[in-house]
Order: sequence, then structure tokens, then C-alpha cells
Amino acid sequence: MASVLYEHPLNERIRNYLKLEQLFAQAKNCLPEQIATNYQVFFNALFAIFDTLDRNDIRGELIKDLEKLEQHLVIWSKSPEINSPVLEENLQQVVALICTLRGNLPPWHVLKDDKLLASIKQRFAIQGGSSIFDLPQLQFWLSRPIDRISTDISLWLSKLAELEQAIGLIMKFLRQRSGYDTINTESGFYQDNGEGLLLLRIKVDERSQHYPTVSGNKFRYSIRFMLPCDKTGRKYSSQPTTFELARC
Repeated sequence: MASVLYEHPLNERIRNYLKLEQLFAQAKNCLPEQIATNYQVFFNALFAIFDTLDRNDIRGELIKDLEKLEQHLVIWSKSPEINSPVLEENLQQVVALICTLRGNLPPWHVLKDDKLLASIKQRFAIQGGSSIFDLPQLQFWLSRPIDRISTDISLWLSKLAELEQAIGLIMKFLRQRSGYDTINTESGFYQDNGEGLLLLRIKVDERSQHYPTVSGNKFRYSIRFMLPCDKTGRKYSSQPTTFELARC
């Protein structure tokens, strides 16, 4: 059965990780050959990453989560049923990322000194200010040879590579914490205890005519299914509903 996967964080830390995951995907999917038409997607994603890093102690949170993951991996390595080569590879990656993130300045700090990015970011911060006619320096950059543009993009993203890898590793193991249970509700509503949970993963049959909305925190959460918007707006679904839920 094909399904649509919905994920919902239960604390601000995981919310930031999910947000950064999506922003990295947006930035990396903008190919240099298409940057002339997709530059707003690329730079909006890149600058949103910068802003998220500036407003939150992402580095400190990542180091703590990676240290916890390192401890778990060491414990798991003692299990006779563990795939030792795979575990050792993950453990080495975790240790390397911790060492990098503990440095005096994170690799992405140098991007703040990039004059082109700084000048473009000022205009992107203004509502409606990212049009090409407001940014002659950007238009000049877009007119450069593709290999030069590709080199610049690769350099910028490379400074964020350890950040992306750390988030990807943490989220990979978080998502593996729980399998899916089939949930049946009589009225399109479900709630449960959220103690100890960080992330909800909800699978809904792609043929279903409803979608889940989640509210809650680490203590308790609720899932309510909604019908698509019509002329009267959103409506609650009151029909019996079956979905799959992973509590991570």
C-alpha cells in the first residue's frame, strides 16, 4: 500500500533539525545549470539556514546529541548480533563530527565573511527585495560561466557539510527508534502520552481523502484528521480512520 508520510517534532530541537533537513534538500536540488531561474529558492534556503544557526545553539545541541549517540553505539557494539562493520563506520563518523563541531569556530562561520553572500542577504531580508533588477551584483554572478557558479555553490555548501551530516546521522537513528503500529480510530481523532518521545511519524494511505494535524509536546500529543479545504474552509473528519504511527 502506497502511503504519504507525515512527520511532527515534539520539541524545538527536533523541529530545527527537520527544518534544516528540508532547507538543505532545497539548496542542493538547485542545479547550477538552472540557477538563473531557481536562484531565489537556493538563496532563500541558504539564508534560512544561516538565520536558523544564528537564532539557535544548533552546534551545542548537535554535540550533545552526537555524544549520546556515541555512548549508545559503544553499548550496542557489545551485542553479539550487531553488524560490527556498519556500527564501527557510524561510530567513526560520530567521533569525527564531534571533533569538528567542538572546534573554536564551526566550518560555516567563514560564510559570514563572504562579501557576495553578505550583500545579497541584505536585499533578501527586505520583503520583495530579491528581484533580479534590485541585485545587479547577483545578476553579474549569474552571468558567469557555469563551472564558476558550480564552484561557488559547492564551496558554500561544503562549509555546511558537517552540519548536514550530523543532523542526518542523528535523525537516521532517531527514526529507527520505533517501528510502525497500525492505529484505528472511530472519529478521526487520536491522543496518547508523549513522555520520552521526540518525533511522530504518521503514514496515511495515499488514496485517503484526509490528512493529519498534530498538536502536543513531550508530555502529550493528539492527532486529528482533516478533510481538504473547500469553500467553507477546513473541516474535521469524523469518519473511522486507519493509519500507521511510529513513536520515536
